[in-house]
Amino acid sequence: MNRLTMLLGALLLAIQWPLWLGHGGWLRVWDLQRQLDVRQSSNAALQTRNQALSAELASLRLGREAIEERARGELHMMRADETFFQFVPVTGSAEESADRIASSQALQFGAE
Repeated sequence: MNRLTMLLGALLLAIQWPLWLGHGGWLRVWDLQRQLDVRQSSNAALQTRNQALSAELASLRLGREAIEERARGELHMMRADETFFQFVPVTGSAEESADRIASSQALQFGAE
Protein backbone atom coordinates (compact mmCIF):
# COMPACT_ATOMS: atom_id res chain seq x y z
CA MET A 1 0.00 0.00 0.00
CA ASN A 2 2.88 2.35 0.79
CA ARG A 3 4.37 1.85 -2.68
CA LEU A 4 1.02 2.50 -4.30
CA THR A 5 0.64 5.77 -2.38
CA MET A 6 4.13 6.88 -3.38
CA LEU A 7 3.46 5.95 -7.01
CA LEU A 8 0.19 7.87 -7.06
CA GLY A 9 1.90 10.87 -5.40
CA ALA A 10 4.68 10.80 -7.99
CA LEU A 11 2.11 10.61 -10.82
CA LEU A 12 0.21 13.52 -9.28
CA LEU A 13 3.40 15.59 -9.17
CA ALA A 14 4.21 14.60 -12.76
CA ILE A 15 0.80 15.80 -13.88
CA GLN A 16 0.92 19.03 -11.85
CA TRP A 17 4.45 20.02 -12.87
CA PRO A 18 3.56 21.24 -16.42
CA LEU A 19 0.42 22.92 -15.10
CA TRP A 20 2.34 25.13 -12.66
CA LEU A 21 5.86 25.41 -14.06
CA GLY A 22 5.64 24.32 -17.71
CA HIS A 23 5.65 26.42 -20.87
CA GLY A 24 1.95 27.27 -20.67
CA GLY A 25 1.67 26.97 -16.91
CA TRP A 26 0.03 29.28 -14.41
CA LEU A 27 3.28 31.05 -13.51
CA ARG A 28 3.82 31.94 -17.16
CA VAL A 29 0.20 33.10 -17.47
CA TRP A 30 0.57 35.35 -14.40
CA ASP A 31 3.78 36.82 -15.78
CA LEU A 32 2.18 37.48 -19.16
CA GLN A 33 -0.84 39.06 -17.45
CA ARG A 34 1.46 41.42 -15.53
CA GLN A 35 3.26 42.38 -18.75
CA LEU A 36 -0.09 42.97 -20.45
CA ASP A 37 -1.23 45.28 -17.64
CA VAL A 38 1.99 47.31 -17.91
CA ARG A 39 1.64 47.64 -21.67
CA GLN A 40 -2.03 48.60 -21.44
CA SER A 41 -1.27 51.38 -18.96
CA SER A 42 1.53 52.75 -21.15
CA ASN A 43 -0.75 52.53 -24.20
CA ALA A 44 -3.42 54.52 -22.36
CA ALA A 45 -0.90 57.26 -21.56
CA LEU A 46 0.29 57.34 -25.16
CA GLN A 47 -3.28 57.43 -26.43
CA THR A 48 -4.01 60.46 -24.23
CA ARG A 49 -0.91 62.19 -25.59
CA ASN A 50 -1.93 61.35 -29.18
CA GLN A 51 -5.39 62.80 -28.62
CA ALA A 52 -3.88 66.04 -27.29
CA LEU A 53 -1.57 66.25 -30.31
CA SER A 54 -4.47 65.57 -32.68
CA ALA A 55 -6.50 68.34 -31.07
CA GLU A 56 -3.57 70.75 -31.40
CA LEU A 57 -3.08 69.75 -35.04
CA ALA A 58 -6.76 70.32 -35.81
CA SER A 59 -6.57 73.70 -34.12
CA LEU A 60 -3.54 74.66 -36.19
CA ARG A 61 -5.22 73.53 -39.39
CA LEU A 62 -8.48 75.35 -38.78
CA GLY A 63 -7.66 78.52 -36.91
CA ARG A 64 -5.35 81.44 -37.50
CA GLU A 65 -5.42 82.33 -33.80
CA ALA A 66 -3.66 79.10 -32.81
CA ILE A 67 -0.89 79.69 -35.35
CA GLU A 68 -0.46 83.27 -34.17
CA GLU A 69 -0.38 82.22 -30.51
CA ARG A 70 2.27 79.62 -31.22
CA ALA A 71 4.39 82.06 -33.24
CA ARG A 72 4.21 84.63 -30.44
CA GLY A 73 5.02 82.15 -27.69
CA GLU A 74 7.71 80.01 -29.29
CA LEU A 75 9.27 82.27 -31.92
CA HIS A 76 8.70 85.62 -30.19
CA MET A 77 7.13 87.09 -33.32
CA MET A 78 4.91 90.14 -33.50
CA ARG A 79 2.60 91.82 -35.97
CA ALA A 80 3.76 94.49 -38.37
CA ASP A 81 1.63 97.18 -36.71
CA GLU A 82 2.94 96.49 -33.19
CA THR A 83 5.75 98.31 -31.41
CA PHE A 84 8.26 96.47 -29.25
CA PHE A 85 9.65 98.25 -26.22
CA GLN A 86 12.48 96.86 -24.15
CA PHE A 87 12.91 98.29 -20.69
CA VAL A 88 16.38 98.11 -19.21
CA PRO A 89 16.50 98.02 -15.40
CA VAL A 90 18.39 100.89 -13.85
CA THR A 91 21.35 99.58 -11.84
CA GLY A 92 24.78 101.02 -11.06
CA SER A 93 25.81 104.61 -11.60
CA ALA A 94 23.83 107.20 -13.52
CA GLU A 95 26.49 107.37 -16.20
CA GLU A 96 26.29 103.62 -16.90
CA SER A 97 22.50 103.81 -16.99
CA ALA A 98 22.61 106.64 -19.52
CA ASP A 99 24.99 104.63 -21.69
CA ARG A 100 22.67 101.60 -21.58
CA ILE A 101 19.60 103.65 -22.41
CA ALA A 102 21.40 105.29 -25.32
CA SER A 103 22.58 101.94 -26.66
CA SER A 104 19.25 100.11 -26.37
CA GLN A 105 16.57 101.32 -28.73
CA ALA A 106 12.92 100.50 -29.09
CA LEU A 107 12.32 98.38 -32.18
CA GLN A 108 9.38 99.38 -34.27
CA PHE A 109 8.16 97.19 -37.10
CA GLY A 110 5.96 98.44 -39.86
CA ALA A 111 6.19 102.11 -38.90
CA GLU A 112 8.06 103.07 -42.03
